[in-house]
Amino acid sequence: MEPGHAHPVAREQVRALRRFNRYFTRRIGVLDDHYLGQDRPLGEARLLFEIGDGVSLRELRSRLGLDAGYLSRITKALQSQGMVRVRVHPADNRLRTIELTPAGRAEVDEQNRRADALAEGLLDALDAGRRAQLIEAMATSQRLLRLAAITVELVDGAAPDARACLDAYAADIDARFPEGFDTSDLVKPEEVSGDAGAFFVAYEEGRPVGCGALRRLEPGVGEIRHVWVHHEARRLGLARRILTELERAATDHGMKVVRLDTHRTLTEAQAMYRASGYTEIPAYVDHVYAHHWFEKRLQPGG
Repeated sequence: MEPGHAHPVAREQVRALRRFNRYFTRRIGVLDDHYLGQDRPLGEARLLFEIGDGVSLRELRSRLGLDAGYLSRITKALQSQGMVRVRVHPADNRLRTIELTPAGRAEVDEQNRRADALAEGLLDALDAGRRAQLIEAMATSQRLLRLAAITVELVDGAAPDARACLDAYAADIDARFPEGFDTSDLVKPEEVSGDAGAFFVAYEEGRPVGCGALRRLEPGVGEIRHVWVHHEARRLGLARRILTELERAATDHGMKVVRLDTHRTLTEAQAMYRASGYTEIPAYVDHVYAHHWFEKRLQPGG
């Protein structure tokens, strides 16, 4: 279940977001076919900016979430204008790369100059305190919009994305634990699939950026393992999103209690568990990487 199902969105909140979108897109000139006063619409201008020092068309399509046909049409238009070159990737003839021509680079430089001037003009109308307030509000908005766009999906414990997330988790904590980490401690696919448990992967723009596992300890009791978030997706509140999904899955599996343990170095994890209603308890299992043990009693339907 995705966020919003448990807490329906108010109509006024929907209207407020749409109202802001309309104002902002009008204010920065997105609706004009001559974005920033240049002779091209926003779509072409954004593509030129994203190409940077060169990129594959596949990566560009994924990064911007563009339809293949639409990307192809923009690319051909920019080629005809002498702004870009498209070539076969030297190491993989199935891939095509796109790069800026000198004329394209000059246009991006001018685009950046005009965009900076537009932003400076907007900020210049505010005093220092209000500028700081606006920048902080924008950072908060971006963080929350990123979190809202991330999906948390139930996958089989043996799925490639599940195992890739566990490999990344293991590498992270191996670097953090003074004693290192032995990958034999990772959950087995059969422990977190079907009736035995659950495994969730978080996706941002199609890329796995987090995970969490649930396995059955005994009748009515589950254990949460390996809650991990990629460093680029941290401080969004994603770990708590994953934790909520794991708790919901535990309830669906008939578990009334969930337990977990954590290493002494993972102070941020300890703080999150306490803030999420977990109570510290005596050791419930002998685990080489555990120094703190937690438990939470689940509410039916929660």
